[in-house]
Amino acid sequence: MDYKKFIQQFKVQPGKKFSLQKDFSPDDTAGYDRPENLDEIMQNQIELLAEYQEKLYAENARALLVIFQALDAAGKDSLIKHVMSGVNPTGCQVYSFKAPSAEELDHDYLWRCVKALPERGRIGIFNRSHYEEVLVVRVHPGFLDAQRLPPNTLGEGLWAQRFKEINNFEKHLTENGTEVLKIYLNVSKEEQRQQQLERIDRPGKNWKFNPADIEERKYWDEYIAAYEEVFNHTSTPWAPWYVIPADKKWFTRIAASAIIVQKLMEMNPKFPTIGEEAKQEMLACRETLLAEAGEQPPDPRLGESEEQPVQKKDKKKGKKKKKG
Repeated sequence: MDYKKFIQQFKVQPGKKFSLQKDFSPDDTAGYDRPENLDEIMQNQIELLAEYQEKLYAENARALLVIFQALDAAGKDSLIKHVMSGVNPTGCQVYSFKAPSAEELDHDYLWRCVKALPERGRIGIFNRSHYEEVLVVRVHPGFLDAQRLPPNTLGEGLWAQRFKEINNFEKHLTENGTEVLKIYLNVSKEEQRQQQLERIDRPGKNWKFNPADIEERKYWDEYIAAYEEVFNHTSTPWAPWYVIPADKKWFTRIAASAIIVQKLMEMNPKFPTIGEEAKQEMLACRETLLAEAGEQPPDPRLGESEEQPVQKKDKKKGKKKKKG
């Protein structure tokens, strides 16, 4: 697959005005039918992702932050679980943001996100993020009361100020070694309704149901308008947004994994190389390990990539020749 070409259709072009409802369809599959070898395709992408993640972890110089945003019941949790299934847990960290705690409200709105940033060498996943502060808080401005902001910062100018702060924050991250990838799962209102019904009708999913989510459906249009503002003001050359269809889960998984793989390919992490002194020390350790088993170390006359085969004992050697 040409990942770069494939994912381009989902990118919100920086500086270009767009409409979420007109320009991105929740049930789009880019002209593809569900492939019979879907599991094989996903496995190949997951393996490729895991390969680059291992190099990123070994390189230990940069990090990748992947932000997932969506309306309720769009499938963020299952997507993260599925796409990241092949990644070594040591090199990946997932953080889900809920309503801010009392401690978090005693700091600026970016503070809790800064605390959860991935370390160098790791992939960090944000399930929701600092964008809640220009989405949920914008739809429900009453939440601002608990943040105790300076009076002069309140008003309509607050959102433009936060867009600017978020752009600067993400640029700061990229300039200091943490690449930022932002993915929005574009679910339709009807698909959300079906998913909410499933949470009610299936006992195994009852724990996911929250009556407050049904109340939030009343604000659907307000949320769509808020998301459009976010994309139009914060899809930047250094941290662009990708809007992927979320009504058909199989396609959502293919698109999301392709976007992450392409980003890792662009980062192109490398396994570290060692210096001559460390290499000689390593070879000395190898000789010690071979000696423990009675094996012979490599002949120094052989090339560096060649090894002298372990010599078998001559069974005939030392035997007395039988008479007659």
